[in-house]
Amino acid sequence: MTVIVPAHIPAPSATISPVRISHCSIQTAQVPAMKKWYETVLGATTVYQSDKVCLLTFDDEHHRVALIHTNDATPNDHRGPGIVHIAMTYAKLGNLVSTYERLKSLGIKPDSAINHGPSTSLYYCDPDGNHLELLVDNFASVAELEAWFKTGAHERHPGGEPFDPEDLVTRYREGNKQPEVLT
Repeated sequence: MTVIVPAHIPAPSATISPVRISHCSIQTAQVPAMKKWYETVLGATTVYQSDKVCLLTFDDEHHRVALIHTNDATPNDHRGPGIVHIAMTYAKLGNLVSTYERLKSLGIKPDSAINHGPSTSLYYCDPDGNHLELLVDNFASVAELEAWFKTGAHERHPGGEPFDPEDLVTRYREGNKQPEVLT
């Protein structure tokens, strides 16, 4: 007879953080346009589609974006409460620069570009007006980020500073492989 020893079960009062954000779900009346946009922008592939839902992923997660069909969905106007944007992080500045150039060549341009200090970010609008932030972290470690916060730079640049993506491309192509850090 095999005896099964139960795994340690945390106390009901214990706070347990999730290991990651898995996916976002977006209600839309225009699944085909949204599917094409997320496939193009994120390099996503469709893993499942029915008349009610379309699931897309760009890595080993079962899905990262779920498009849920509803005839009543209206574009996001950003004036009321709700999610402001979805953010996706790239491993290296070069990946963000290359993605910007690829999307620009397809006529997809960022709505805004902001150096937040901790990150360098490009914001895009999907066909329903939802904002997607594509970013790269500006610090290699949490310790470096914490040291930056202690300088007061975040207070001097609340929300960050807008930048020209073309200038970012030029500086990167000239050999500046690190994101700019606000001082």
